[in-house]
Amino acid sequence: MTRISTSASQTTLVSIGLALLSGTAFGQTTLERIRAQGFIRVGFANEAPFGYATPDGHLTGVAPEVAKAVLARMGIPEVDGVLTEFGSLIPGLQAGRFDIIAAGMFITPRRCEQIAFSEPSYGIGQALLVKAGNPKRLSDYASVAADPGIRLAVMAGAAERDYARLAGVPDAQLMVLPDQSSLLAAVQTGRADAAALSALSVADMVAKGRGVEKTKPFGEVAGQSVKSHGGFGFRKEDAALRDAFNQELKAFLGTPEHLALVDPFGFGADYLPNRTTDELCSE
Repeated sequence: MTRISTSASQTTLVSIGLALLSGTAFGQTTLERIRAQGFIRVGFANEAPFGYATPDGHLTGVAPEVAKAVLARMGIPEVDGVLTEFGSLIPGLQAGRFDIIAAGMFITPRRCEQIAFSEPSYGIGQALLVKAGNPKRLSDYASVAADPGIRLAVMAGAAERDYARLAGVPDAQLMVLPDQSSLLAAVQTGRADAAALSALSVADMVAKGRGVEKTKPFGEVAGQSVKSHGGFGFRKEDAALRDAFNQELKAFLGTPEHLALVDPFGFGADYLPNRTTDELCSE
């Protein structure tokens, strides 16, 4: 069961505060409190496909659905969603408005200083946008570098230009364009043989355009990881909750049940993580 709260009322805030205070007074951890009450509040930011509310008020998205499955394994059957702006997720967690951030938040060193993250639940790598049928049989940056006749479109200021250079693609093969629509048009008209962006962005261009498809996502360029990893956020003092969540999350990821759950949101086996939270926090 899930319920959505668009804003925390004064009564709700007081209730949460009293629950936290009473738990502290009796030496009760957040995990013990949540298990005793049978439900948990999670923060999300209404950003599809990561976490969002449907028109009928159902909390869904890849992060909330994975959270619900993991929490059910922990004996917590009910999840209440608290909708907030993305920039307010960490302050809201720290203030006790909710106990977990379930918004697909990328794990970065700066955020690791503020909150504790679960192990990554997904990793978004790179992909190429190509014409339908992939006539040049491209797969990654290395396949572009291998054919001097290939023209690759990249977005100005984006990381893909650096990734292409890392893989040995010379500047003469690169077409630098201002935005996604320009990348899509370049491939559709044949001005470029492929365009490079994150796998999710390429999937979005495929959904919006005709006559194009995406390659299989890839997570490494010249032996270096190019995946952005997301996970679930916890207060630093809630180590017991995070550890219990991690135990079930790691057992769940990659199972047929997990892949069936996340595939409708565009996160299949190609989006499994390949790095740890410790690695991501120490970059």
